Amino acid sequence: MTEPARTASGAQDWPPEKTPALNLQSQGSHESHDGEIHSGVGVLDKTVKILDTLESGPMTLGQLVNATGLARPTAHRLAIALERHRFVVRDAHGRFVLGSRFAELAAAAGEDRLLTAAAPILRTLLDRSGESAQIFRRQGDMRVCIAAVERASGLRDSIPVGALLSMDAGSAAQILLAWEDSERLHQGLRHAKFNVSTLAAVRKRGWAESINEREEGVCSISAPIRNGSGQVMAAISISGPVNRMSTTPGRHYAPLVMAAGKYLTEALQRASSGTHRRV
Repeated sequence: MTEPARTASGAQDWPPEKTPALNLQSQGSHESHDGEIHSGVGVLDKTVKILDTLESGPMTLGQLVNATGLARPTAHRLAIALERHRFVVRDAHGRFVLGSRFAELAAAAGEDRLLTAAAPILRTLLDRSGESAQIFRRQGDMRVCIAAVERASGLRDSIPVGALLSMDAGSAAQILLAWEDSERLHQGLRHAKFNVSTLAAVRKRGWAESINEREEGVCSISAPIRNGSGQVMAAISISGPVNRMSTTPGRHYAPLVMAAGKYLTEALQRASSGTHRRV
């Protein structure tokens, strides 16, 4: 049986392709004279005040108390609760800063736009590489496959949409971890089959590869997909058997996968800037 073409040439030739203001003063809430919105749920309003304050940058507990006007025990209790849910983390100096949970929620919110743009790109990756193609998004301490296309026949790496995979192995896991903040990056490396040098190389060259890392006999190549703010929101990948993709898959497939990630990044950035102009 003839294998599909797997050349990376022409990787750049991808398929081309007034919101009303929100009424914040909904029933049951009102805006005070100082501009603060009161929902009628005191603990929620105080929590939002902490998050709004941290938007300006890192703060010690004392600075947080002064900026919010909350009692010190209240500010401490709410900040610790937010930390447990990863909405807040501590920096190297012990100051409170906004956490990664916001990026995860933003990624989930932008998923529909990504999936709309991704369908023809995944199909193009399959056609040009001859290998299965997927998109992964981080979900807590795991990664989830949010889109996939597979070879019609022959040996393939089958990863269905909705599959949860570990962040400890695989090129997509490397991509989703490589651009994290220092603390979360080192936490993610505790049980990983790759190390900090691997992730430094990923950031430098803009793509990741794994050979026999997630599963014996399987290799993959991944590249980042960024949102309108430039943050890595997902990883796009191709994967298949080592005996077909070789033990140096990056040499053959990295330009193709990077071009796909770049196209989707630009599509999301165009959509984001268009939304901002309409608001």
